[in-house]
Amino acid sequence: MTAERLDVDGLLADPATRIVVCCGAGGVGKTTTAAALGLRAAEVHGRRTVVLTIDPARRLAQSMGLSELDNTPRQVKGIDGDNGGELHAMMLDMKRTFDEVVQQHTTPQRAAEIFGNPFYQAMSSTFSGTQEYMAMEKLGQLRATDEWDLIVVDTPPSRSALDFLDAPARLSRFLDGRMLRMLLAPARGGRSMFSLVTASFGLFSKAVQKILGAQLLTDLSGFVAALDSMFGGFRQRADQTYRILQDPQTAFLLVAAPERDAVREAAYFAERLVADRMPLAGLVLNRMHRSEVASLSADDSLAAAETLAGAGDHSVTADALRIHANLVRQTEREERVAATFTDAFPAVPTVAVTAQPADVHDVDGLRTIGALLA
Repeated sequence: MTAERLDVDGLLADPATRIVVCCGAGGVGKTTTAAALGLRAAEVHGRRTVVLTIDPARRLAQSMGLSELDNTPRQVKGIDGDNGGELHAMMLDMKRTFDEVVQQHTTPQRAAEIFGNPFYQAMSSTFSGTQEYMAMEKLGQLRATDEWDLIVVDTPPSRSALDFLDAPARLSRFLDGRMLRMLLAPARGGRSMFSLVTASFGLFSKAVQKILGAQLLTDLSGFVAALDSMFGGFRQRADQTYRILQDPQTAFLLVAAPERDAVREAAYFAERLVADRMPLAGLVLNRMHRSEVASLSADDSLAAAETLAGAGDHSVTADALRIHANLVRQTEREERVAATFTDAFPAVPTVAVTAQPADVHDVDGLRTIGALLA
């Protein structure tokens, strides 16, 4: 079954579309696709656009001619702004975003206590799940300012991107966990850290100290006590951002290369989006190959090559025919792989982007990809 073609220009031009989330496996051109979408939205449709990358790859900065990306949107120079559009780009800084949240929602004295806590220092930099939650925080911040016509999000490879979707639920589980409630109860009662680590837990405390160490437990308790007043806000904002992702103003675009693993990842993600009632806008099949002489089959091309090879000095033509045969077979193979997704999700619009002879590394290359997408 042939899938409907994805109307990328219609999606980008629609003022009701405020967020585009690009997701997929690693190495499929997802970052380039996100940047190309942002550039086209700005240049062609006159939208004030920001591209947020959560993937630590530096390719987005390089392709936009920026020396670096950080937690603050930077305007991309050299784009056509005749339509009034602007393009900005930024890369999530997990720790800085966490610091900003703390500063915004507590007093300077309490913020200093939190920043100096060893457990916070570890959690804000390396703790599993913090990056995805802070991505939700940053997306919520960008959307709340109402400064941008369009926000394009470039997520990590798809299993990590699922963590991006799961961040609110995992945060709630953490906040509602039995261990955390036990830690919070003494802290809320105003007891000292010493009593928290000793008398409050009795035998349980001794066991925990033996496993974690008294100092770590003290640091954790201090961290919990300091953040206690902020936990509700964390959960509330995460839930708000999750609802934004479910809203029609958001469009999820799956990006996949014509490879079995990448298409399988795209299908896995599509199932999740459908189950969570997330607005799946379409699939981008990146780096697809095609033949300019599709009417000449691989078998006929090889047969002609063999005939020419035995008929004199036609080696160049014979080689060209063999190359064509390999290209046709590659095209057919890619179409079969792509069909495993389109057959499973026939209602999901699809667009194919032809493979380029070289990697995209500048704004002109992004324009080319944007034109192919549209």
